[in-house]
Amino acid sequence: MEDEHVSETTQPIQTLPLIPLDGVVVFPYTVVTVPLSEEIEAAAHAAMKEGQLALLVAYRRDAPSDAPLALRLHRIGVVARIEQIGRLPNGAHGMVVRGLVRAELCEQTQDRPYPRFRYIEHHDHTERTDELEQLMTEVHAAIDAVLELRPGIPQEIRNFVRSIDDPGHLADNTGYSPDYTFEERQDLLETLDVVERLRKVLAFYRKQLALMDIQARLRQEVQDAAARQQREFYLRQQLRAIQKELGEDTTEEDELAELREKLEAANLTPAARKEADRELHRLSRMNSASPEYQMVRTYLEWMAELPWNKTTGAPIDIAHTRQVLDEDHYGLHAIKERILEYLAIQQRRQHLMKEERVREPILAFVGPPGVGKTSLGQSIARALGRQFARMSLGGVRDEAELRGFRRTYIGSQPGRLIQELRRAGTSDPVLLLDEIDKLGHDYRGDPAAALLEVLDPEQNDTFTDHYLNVPFDLSKVLFIATANTMDTVPPALRDRMEVIELSGYTGDEKVHIAQRHLIPKQLRANGLRPEEVIFEEEALRILIHDYTREAGVRNLERQIGAVLRKVTRRLVEEPSGAGSTPVRIDGAFVRQALGRPRFFNEARERIDQPGVATGLVWTPSGGDIVFVEASVVEGSRELRLTGQLGDVMRESAEAALTYVRSRAHTLGIDPHFFDRHAIHIHVPGGAVPKDGPSAGITMATALASAATGRLVRDDVAMTGEITLRGRVLPVGGVKEKVLGAHRAGIGTIILPRRNEVDLDDLPSDVREALTFVPVETLDEVLAAALLPHPAATISNLFGATPQETHASEETPHAGVTPGRA
Repeated sequence: MEDEHVSETTQPIQTLPLIPLDGVVVFPYTVVTVPLSEEIEAAAHAAMKEGQLALLVAYRRDAPSDAPLALRLHRIGVVARIEQIGRLPNGAHGMVVRGLVRAELCEQTQDRPYPRFRYIEHHDHTERTDELEQLMTEVHAAIDAVLELRPGIPQEIRNFVRSIDDPGHLADNTGYSPDYTFEERQDLLETLDVVERLRKVLAFYRKQLALMDIQARLRQEVQDAAARQQREFYLRQQLRAIQKELGEDTTEEDELAELREKLEAANLTPAARKEADRELHRLSRMNSASPEYQMVRTYLEWMAELPWNKTTGAPIDIAHTRQVLDEDHYGLHAIKERILEYLAIQQRRQHLMKEERVREPILAFVGPPGVGKTSLGQSIARALGRQFARMSLGGVRDEAELRGFRRTYIGSQPGRLIQELRRAGTSDPVLLLDEIDKLGHDYRGDPAAALLEVLDPEQNDTFTDHYLNVPFDLSKVLFIATANTMDTVPPALRDRMEVIELSGYTGDEKVHIAQRHLIPKQLRANGLRPEEVIFEEEALRILIHDYTREAGVRNLERQIGAVLRKVTRRLVEEPSGAGSTPVRIDGAFVRQALGRPRFFNEARERIDQPGVATGLVWTPSGGDIVFVEASVVEGSRELRLTGQLGDVMRESAEAALTYVRSRAHTLGIDPHFFDRHAIHIHVPGGAVPKDGPSAGITMATALASAATGRLVRDDVAMTGEITLRGRVLPVGGVKEKVLGAHRAGIGTIILPRRNEVDLDDLPSDVREALTFVPVETLDEVLAAALLPHPAATISNLFGATPQETHASEETPHAGVTPGRA
């Protein structure tokens, strides 16, 4: 037996034309206007001939468009009467339909020219109980409360809703609320149980009532806040009027007068003076409570505090500058000479061109970390009597950080260039642009492009910051840029700078730097007095060679600090002996304080078999040595390269192999040897990407050593590019590479003959300590690098007999035949 609240059903006894609806739900007891499209026109006219009745069913939104019609429709719709077909008020064709009863679709009986379906009617059938009456009362109250809060609802609609006494009629009439979604309307239509349908209506309107109550409360708060602000503004205006009558309204006038005095004393340029006067006039007519008042006032304060024409630089004194540079830096003779030449030219230009603008060129110090790039800028500022300002550019990605933010944004401010000038308090400081090679760029702009105007002596006298919006003269600023490498600096920016390269220090220079600068600095940092410690030169050299291997002195300073911390701890733990005798720091003390050495001469230890050669490389941290290993194994003809090698380095390896094969007869290698053996070239340190052509002769030497069994000299390192004809081409970074080899304990350097002129840049002690072998062909390289008698041969490596080994030793240059491999 069915529940008493469930609607009665009748069996389908007939079919009706079906009119599908898109996004529209028609309820019983309601009249709706439906647009008449070509798709439903045939069904509508057929229904007019069959008692004006039709099935109205909505499309399912989740059904695929190519599915059959029965699967694209909801199962529950209505039987409706078409009251009228004609032209709607908007000019389109439409029809007026009246929903009669719910209908459940059955099978489809016709598809063309219009669809027909069988259906089952579901009539509302309820028993009036106390529970139902209470539910209807609550629904009436909820609907009436929502209509009361909703503005613009006529009283007639509220009276009509109150007059509905039928439960099903009441629930269905609420389905046309604009707050219902399509899914909620269809769910209400498919709810056949009238009581359940009323419960859904009650829950929906209670949710709407809570939402409207929150909206009304927020609206009231906004109105109260606006009224309060208006009241405060009115009272403030009254207060100003009263103070004016009493002669007490002087606060804002005093502020404006003080600001005007600051602007007068700032010695603004004509363009800046005009803009400042305009903004000052605007400020005088503004209400001090306005947000724009504070924005304009902040802008004028920036204008007044900038050093438009304030200079502090002393006349250039070359002798004084030389003294300052020598006091602050040991070594760097070529760099100091270049700086002195630069300043001498500046002095002459200032003397000869008094009436013309003297534009400061842009210097760029490029070199490894820790060689003194930043401290050189500080020394130049001290020598010239100028203020020093430093601006780190590492990781800067937003162009607005340099050019400033426009005043239309809340919290906007000038760019970092203008901010540093205000901190310096002068228009001619020495401004250090640190780490210019580490600028980034993204969707917010390219900061390197913003620096093009700043670092161009022909343009920077009219630099315009976005915040100031008036030209500012940067031509008197001495810009000094620092970088580890210029490879990542855009060419247009690089062209605007005069590059001065700083190489690493030699061991003797590091000793003097440590004695003059690093040890006194670390003594103060670790709470020690100079008379308490004796730092022997032997200990410094051990620190330099066994515990640091760098181009600069930054790690050396850290290691000195680590040693001195041990001294401080000893003095604190043994107060009785403190101050009697100074602590002597010798080699034994260093090794005890720092433990086992971290670096050693690994060239002699790693070149212990054929196929290993030492090459020279350049890195942003200075020059260094690298080992190239070549190995031959039985197998197919193959060349394998490992060690994170770039394309250029791979091409060098292929060229080296081709050349060695072409010289097989001269080197005593069987011509068929490479056809029956696989070649593997590896450069250790596989986690570090490597590229460049300068390892060409090193790879060729390693290949020749592996193929002939002749060891490479363990005190030789080399650099140079090769061609297929065996010519050795020049490479770059020779000075840094040679210094790196000297630090690693290498005694002989093989380099291209055309790079011989680069040796003039080396310190004299380095040139005297090393032997240089300039070469033009790879034959000269092999003659200088390979030992005359092999310590091992390929025959040994592949397990030859003792007789074969003896024969091989008697003929040093003889190759290994394929049969013996």
